[in-house]
Amino acid sequence: MSIRIFITGGTFDKEYNEITGQLFFKDTHMSELLKLGRSRIPVEIRTLMMIDSLEMTDADRNLIAENCLKAAENKIIITHGTDTMAETAKVLASKAMKKTIVLTGAMIPYKFGSSDGLFNMGSALAFVQSLPHGVFVAMNGRYFNWDNVRKNRQTGAFEELR
Repeated sequence: MSIRIFITGGTFDKEYNEITGQLFFKDTHMSELLKLGRSRIPVEIRTLMMIDSLEMTDADRNLIAENCLKAAENKIIITHGTDTMAETAKVLASKAMKKTIVLTGAMIPYKFGSSDGLFNMGSALAFVQSLPHGVFVAMNGRYFNWDNVRKNRQTGAFEELR
């Protein structure tokens, strides 16, 4: 069975407007990223939203959860903004799905060329295939349980709470 990838936006898919200097969303880069990584894993990609996670609402998180519940696949990756990734993971864990769900993202947009997104997605693909059912965050080459992770805003890395 294939792996479901849900796109929600975040830095992962942001682009840079050279005229205004602002970051914006146009479309997901997931297919391009998987091709660049030479992935041979069957995936189904669906864009749910393209927003910054700081703008994500409870309704958005519930929409993500509903799509995870309805997905035929039991292995799911969600690309997500890093600022509120742990909050969405908590909502997903509260649904007690018998699925393996891995949230991942990037600190630098894919289009910048020096993004950590390719590495984080590769890690998420490996983790979603090898971890048991549950909700996890995959960043910086590690996976974290949904209830034991935070983004350290001083270092820009994810770490365990305890």
